[in-house]
Amino acid sequence: VRLVESGGGSVQAGGSLRLSCEAFGYPYSSYCVGWFRQAPGKERERVATIDTDDETIYADSVKGRFTISRNKANHTLYLQMNNLKVDGGGMFYCASHRGNCPLRLSTMDYWGKGTLVTISS
Repeated sequence: VRLVESGGGSVQAGGSLRLSCEAFGYPYSSYCVGWFRQAPGKERERVATIDTDDETIYADSVKGRFTISRNKANHTLYLQMNNLKVDGGGMFYCASHRGNCPLRLSTMDYWGKGTLVTISS
């Protein structure tokens, strides 16, 4: 199983980025998938997830600005990020879990290596 993120980069506050995560090696459609962020010196936190029934959940800090979606045909997860905030940067990871989305990040089964998002004022 492999998850490969792309789309990170440097952007000014207020700008947009679209992250992608391509999955290899497992039955993608029956898994919870999501995006997680880790800012320097801070713990990794959940940004948005899509559960096995396609229910989406967002962190309060990104509601109305971020959209998570997935294309089951090409096993790719996306995160459209609009109106980015200066404190919203960090390493963004995609992850997947066999079955329904767990409450604990540590129980996600597979993680990508991350893509870095830098936001300047």
